[in-house]
Amino acid sequence: MPNSNLTEAQRAKNDEFYTQYPDIEKEISAYLDFNPDVFRGKTVLLPCDDPEWSNFTKYFAQNFERFGLKKLISTSYAVESKKYKSGYQPTLFETRASYYDEVKTVQNGKIFSLTHDKTGDHKVNVDDLEWHYLAGDGDFRSPEIKKLRDESDIIITNPPFSLFREFLTWIIESGKQFIVIGSLNAITYKEIFPLIKNDKIWLGNGFHAGNAYFSTPFARDYGDGVYNPETGLVKFRNVCWFTNLDHGRRHQPLPLMTMADNLKYSKHKEIKGKQSYDRYDNYNAIEVPFTDSIPSDFDGVMGVPISFLDKYSPDQFEILGITDRIDNSGVKIKEYTEQDMSNYGDLNRRGVIKIGDEYKPTYARLLIRKRTI
Repeated sequence: MPNSNLTEAQRAKNDEFYTQYPDIEKEISAYLDFNPDVFRGKTVLLPCDDPEWSNFTKYFAQNFERFGLKKLISTSYAVESKKYKSGYQPTLFETRASYYDEVKTVQNGKIFSLTHDKTGDHKVNVDDLEWHYLAGDGDFRSPEIKKLRDESDIIITNPPFSLFREFLTWIIESGKQFIVIGSLNAITYKEIFPLIKNDKIWLGNGFHAGNAYFSTPFARDYGDGVYNPETGLVKFRNVCWFTNLDHGRRHQPLPLMTMADNLKYSKHKEIKGKQSYDRYDNYNAIEVPFTDSIPSDFDGVMGVPISFLDKYSPDQFEILGITDRIDNSGVKIKEYTEQDMSNYGDLNRRGVIKIGDEYKPTYARLLIRKRTI
């Protein structure tokens, strides 16, 4: 079931959520551990950013020399172009500039760049950031920001939740490397799943315990109580990092038990004590409702939750398809008629377990198979 906070953000287009500094540090460290030179000599673009609030610019500016960056570029979106406005007050950093403009400060986006030691203290960091007004409002779809995209090597940001599908397509068409935050449900999008399946993009290192906390300037109640007015943080449960940069965790095999041991010792009541795993009525595959219940000794096709991708190693498994849309996995064995589906909805978009004369559709499942050496 989609996270209600994220759905609320998508519906209301409240995209003012800012990533915590420790979460950025933890994620970026995973790529550096795998390849210490991953950013060396590179131009990093942080679009949809806002250095007055965001930690992305602060983090990369403070680590500019350590990472060996060639250039850091950050762009912000104009205040007047945002859906939600929060009584914007320009900072001293902006008002002290000789080119400060009361009109442009709300109608134009800003560009922040970092390339060299400007202050003369023999180090390059956040104090050396230079900024100017953009010609437009800083929308990532504008020719102005597209030009910056095409000049960069790596794109890193927390894009607007409501525009994630369009934003990721915007990156993919550029052929650039990237690390971005989005909903786990985006895995099922028709524009994104083929890229996942073909190992063109994958999940990043991840948030702690699957929970992501963001700051926001809007003190709103998000319906299920995850907004904490004391901390000003909003918690999302199904947010993840998407990337095409390699990191070590995606090459760590998932530890598994045999099918017999799962049926005997599993902590899940849906598995423990059964005689066998359920088989789909419409796919030549077994239903595995929990990632930690994948049997180590089964060589056939398995349907697993989309959250499996958080543990997925392409060295251990291959992804054949997904049950959430038109199937191209090669393992579908049945299509249901309108009469079959009269009481169940569109069964052809799901893996289905048949119990007697009743159909039990599952949530969207990834169809996977163990790789053979």
